Amino acid sequence: MKASILSAEEMRRALTRIAHEILERNKGAQNLALIGVHTRGIPIAARLAAKLQELEGVAVPLGRLDITLYRDDLSEIARQPIIRETEVPFDLARRRVILVDDVLYTGRTVRAALDALIDLGRPEGIQLAVLIDRGHRELPIRADYVGKNLPTAKTELVKVRLEETDGTDSVELWDIDELRNDGLRAEQ
Repeated sequence: MKASILSAEEMRRALTRIAHEILERNKGAQNLALIGVHTRGIPIAARLAAKLQELEGVAVPLGRLDITLYRDDLSEIARQPIIRETEVPFDLARRRVILVDDVLYTGRTVRAALDALIDLGRPEGIQLAVLIDRGHRELPIRADYVGKNLPTAKTELVKVRLEETDGTDSVELWDIDELRNDGLRAEQ
């Protein structure tokens, strides 16, 4: 690991700030919905929904989105990709949807998520919330809400760990070459 980027407390504060920004921009929580992108976007969306309810007293509908079949690199990632459940148990019409993911990098995941979301319905608008924006965009996509902007090299990896999926909350910066070397040493 090269650096610890966010501790559990810093992550909590970043998500609280994002929740306040969402409420300010949308003039409250009415007609909002949060949709998390598998995998770590889902618990982040759930945390934001809980914070919005705490702040506004309004239960914001929550959904989960699997983008696997919408990826432009599907043939490169696996011969048998794992398809997870998409669950959006509400009508998207007349809602402002906040699409939630952990890390914004090239923009390709967000593009796939937008395609998947539009196939489910036509929301009033779509906004993007991410915990980390690391730059290196390949598509003209930007986040509306960012927990932390983190300039990175392409040889670095941002690891988001969440209590719900990993047993702890943290964001770490890793060197890809070091990870490869560690993997080779572990195999030897």
